[in-house]
Amino acid sequence: MIPMNKAELVDAVFNRAHSANNVTKKQVEAIISATVEEIMEAVAKGEKVTLVGFGAFERRERKAREGRNPKTKEKMQIPATNVPAFSAGKLFKEKVAPPAAAEPAAKGKKK
Repeated sequence: MIPMNKAELVDAVFNRAHSANNVTKKQVEAIISATVEEIMEAVAKGEKVTLVGFGAFERRERKAREGRNPKTKEKMQIPATNVPAFSAGKLFKEKVAPPAAAEPAAKGKKK
């Protein structure tokens, strides 16, 4: 599997939106960049950003905990920190892993 980078995302969005909306590739890149920046700033401030069907971005607190230095195996204290988190929405989950098709109704036994 080859990951999609930002330039490829811009190309894909441009190809989908160009014919219907007459937007330029430069405009698409500016919109994607602005969207990502706004999401990052909102989450950094502790706000939750929800895109219905796609998912939600939020800040989660990771509590302080005890860990081990992998080199020395010595115990160490890992401080509390905030981390970004993403929870996929229902439509996104279904796109990635479609629900199993309904089982066909049980047929009567033949005699």
